[in-house]
Amino acid sequence: MPQPTLIHVSAVVLRNSHDELLTVRKNGTARFMLPGGKPEPGEDPKETAVRECQEELGAHLVPENLRLLGTFRAPAANERGSEVEATVFTYPEVFDVAPSAEIAELRWTPLDQKLPPDLAPLLEYRVIPLVTQSSQ
Repeated sequence: MPQPTLIHVSAVVLRNSHDELLTVRKNGTARFMLPGGKPEPGEDPKETAVRECQEELGAHLVPENLRLLGTFRAPAANERGSEVEATVFTYPEVFDVAPSAEIAELRWTPLDQKLPPDLAPLLEYRVIPLVTQSSQ
């Protein structure tokens, strides 16, 4: 059985005052995930997170305010036969955000209710349990 292709990404947890998590759905996909994406050559994970949030949301993140939540692995939501390894950061501020670049839709996902069935595996099984545990 072949090894799955490993995709490296950076992603950012953004929450609002209603304890909702910002999720995005990219063009041509069905799953919602954290804002973020793949690094460009020479970028470190923080630089990738800052650039991707700017491109996808119009959000200007200050790199020094990013806090590492962890590095997580899960099946890739949109690339069959692949796994994603994500360096995930939290960010303390909420912005006025709007979808741009490859983002088709934004959604604030309540964390105190039943989760919607269309979340990416990394978000649903790795990040949300840790985020909700740390906020209790």
